[in-house]
Amino acid sequence: MEPDVWPAPRERAGAHLGRILPAILNLTASRRGLRVCPLLSTHSKSESTAVRPGVMVQHHITEIMGFLAFLIVPLLILGISGILFIYREVVRLMSRSAMKNKVVVITDAVSGLGKECSRVFHAAGARLVLCGKTWEKLEALHDALISVADPSVTFTPKLVFLDIGDIHTIQEVGKEILDCYGCVDVLINNASMKIKGPAHSVTLELDRKIMDANYFGPITLIKAILPHMISRRTGQIVLVNTIQGKLGVPFRAAYAASKHAIQGFFDCLRAEVEEFDVFVSTISPTFIRSYHVQPQPGNWEASIWKFFFRKLSYGVHPVEVAEEVLRTVSRRKQEVFMANPVPKAALYVRTFLPELFFAVVATGVKEKHFAEEEK
Repeated sequence: MEPDVWPAPRERAGAHLGRILPAILNLTASRRGLRVCPLLSTHSKSESTAVRPGVMVQHHITEIMGFLAFLIVPLLILGISGILFIYREVVRLMSRSAMKNKVVVITDAVSGLGKECSRVFHAAGARLVLCGKTWEKLEALHDALISVADPSVTFTPKLVFLDIGDIHTIQEVGKEILDCYGCVDVLINNASMKIKGPAHSVTLELDRKIMDANYFGPITLIKAILPHMISRRTGQIVLVNTIQGKLGVPFRAAYAASKHAIQGFFDCLRAEVEEFDVFVSTISPTFIRSYHVQPQPGNWEASIWKFFFRKLSYGVHPVEVAEEVLRTVSRRKQEVFMANPVPKAALYVRTFLPELFFAVVATGVKEKHFAEEEK
């Protein structure tokens, strides 16, 4: 009878397991800082070195994983930046397409912001009605727009003389604006008047002039055009306001009062006309700086007050505000606040910690008077 040949493979497998198992246990023990059992380390040198290729492979895998992690972070940042860029471009293109054939009125087209809004909306294919109180500047803006525009996709702007501070003529101007195209789709109120000085030194006549230009004039024009929007059940009224419609800044009492008044009017109007599908939007930058004027250097580190106004003094460029006006109109945003973190923080402090805000403001006023006395 032939001998059974099956036990031989079992014996060979057992021998291999007997060599591999001690090597694994020794490797694990050495990594944990334990003493290697002598019984498990009595193998020959060739057997103990049999695990070294495995350790080297694991080491290489660790290095590769670290290298991949090093590459993934910048690639992830680059991918997110690309997605955001594409999203902004898509929003910009959609905003422009939404303005095609819309009748857009700009109350102060000859200012820095007015010129940029005219450029942006004209390029988007809107039918513009440009208003201003200097006819020569309106004609120059008209010529500049049509000289660079494609007449196949744009409309020739119409010009209307408007002095927003002369409230006695605004009703007639409103009729003239409506006669241009028979309707108004978007009314952009960007005209305003500024003043700076101690409250007690500003005359009541000047206070009234500021209120006429910044409050009574805009609401008179709105009341002339709003009934037509309500009857058509469509339209949008936009206010380009300022941070001083949210919080008061010393030595600008009349200006801040007028901006608070118009802000309150728009907040109430928004709720009143919503049922007629008329949208009301407000955009409040810190302030709109000129094209070439940069913040003046100085010793701004002396106090929180000066630090706040150093941040406030940078303002927002007219191009940025004009692009935001276009986005606000196309997406029908209700309120936009354009400011860096410091003015935003000041607004929250004014709301939730008013005593702290008033103390900082009062300290700034005292420092200003002290600095003037030293001169």
